[in-house]
Amino acid sequence: MASTDPEHREEEETAAAEDEDTGAQVAPIVRLEEVAVPTGEEDETPILDLKAKLYRFDKEGNQWKERGAGAVKLLKHKDSGKVRLVMRQSKTLKICANHLINSTMSVQEHSGNDKSCVWHAADFADGELKNELLCIRFPSVENCKSFMEKFQEVAESQKPKEENKDATDTAGLLEKLSVEEKKTESKAGEEVAVAAKEESGSKPEKAEEGKKDEEAASST
Repeated sequence: MASTDPEHREEEETAAAEDEDTGAQVAPIVRLEEVAVPTGEEDETPILDLKAKLYRFDKEGNQWKERGAGAVKLLKHKDSGKVRLVMRQSKTLKICANHLINSTMSVQEHSGNDKSCVWHAADFADGELKNELLCIRFPSVENCKSFMEKFQEVAESQKPKEENKDATDTAGLLEKLSVEEKKTESKAGEEVAVAAKEESGSKPEKAEEGKKDEEAASST
């Protein structure tokens, strides 16, 4: 006996339609070729890639505002060795964080939430440098700790390069001063030698004059 229930009858008709294979093939009207879109990350190597949600502190409103949810990455440049933080929204791929990590930066756990952390940065996400207070929240405590540890590790790794540059500049300055001192000493030595030579050249003349005076005195 056939069922009189509308919903049950509709389900049976749908199942029969799904089982029926017409064999028809629908070709696409327009064929789209795959196009490689540059991301700006081709010369960088990812050293961290985690899912998170990002916030920035609005000073005027005195509140946190969401910037987006997606993947936060730490990218190391293959040539310079510099590391930047980049985060894109998962659906639109819009950049919501983009800044370098330097030796003066530090990240701290957000008070009252061990899944979040905060830091200050000169961010370029909006196309211009802005000093921002950023907060990022992870799904787990472990991911938050991994982010903080890698962030601090990168910041520490930038110190030797900056210190070496200062040391190189200092060494260059000391070398320059040393060369100038040597030139000064050499010049002083030459002046002393010339003076000594002049003095030694004048002694025979004085001796000859003294001899002549003695002869004149004896003849008188």
